[in-house]
Amino acid sequence: MGKVGLLVDFTECIGCQACVKACKEQNNLPRPSYTDYSDLTAENYTVVLEKAGTNFRKLCMHCHEAACVSACPVGALQKTPEGAVTYDAGVCIGCRYCMIACPFQVPKFEWDNPFPAVRKCIYCYDIVKEGEQTACARACPTGATMFGERDRLLQVAKRRLAAQPDRYVDYIYGEKEVGGTSTLFLSGVPFDKLGFRMDLGEKSLPELTWVVLNKVPNIVITGYLLLGGIWWIVDRRKRMEAERLAEEEEHEESA
Repeated sequence: MGKVGLLVDFTECIGCQACVKACKEQNNLPRPSYTDYSDLTAENYTVVLEKAGTNFRKLCMHCHEAACVSACPVGALQKTPEGAVTYDAGVCIGCRYCMIACPFQVPKFEWDNPFPAVRKCIYCYDIVKEGEQTACARACPTGATMFGERDRLLQVAKRRLAAQPDRYVDYIYGEKEVGGTSTLFLSGVPFDKLGFRMDLGEKSLPELTWVVLNKVPNIVITGYLLLGGIWWIVDRRKRMEAERLAEEEEHEESA
């Protein structure tokens, strides 16, 4: 299988939230009331919203050249060969540069967790790499969310635009944005009316970032070393706190 992706056709979405519930079950996320599904959060990797008479989804775009991956100084975020952008909380130092770098404002921080991590959709990578579909695509009752090879999904999207021009806006969101994304959207309503950014251009953001960073190599190296030191301190504190809690539990059990 080549690089995978999702094609989400908003004209087929009935707003049933099946994709949201499946995502929560797959990722062991809390399930608040529907009124709390208002935006992406550390507990909501995807949401289904309604605007301009259209149901639409928000989730990680899994950019081909992801700005979050480029901005992460310790490699906590990685672009996999299958196309998913994954996250390793054990490596993360909590700098939140990924949140600043992402043009789609996807990564979210666990502000209320004593041992916080960054959270986002990872395309159900643990099951996708075994050849399965993402949980959201598997759960969708109308086929509004399709999983498969990104090139094939792009062909499907183009055929739909050609076959039903009155049904769709003549645009595939994600085909070219910031160098292309694995998540693709079709809509019957202009994307800007749904709150999607239309000013991102076609150049990948890491490409633009490194044009600037290459002019200041000393700053980059110094910053990397500094953040490496911060990671060591944060990791050491986490381990010490975990050991302290374990000792307290052992003391309480023996008392």
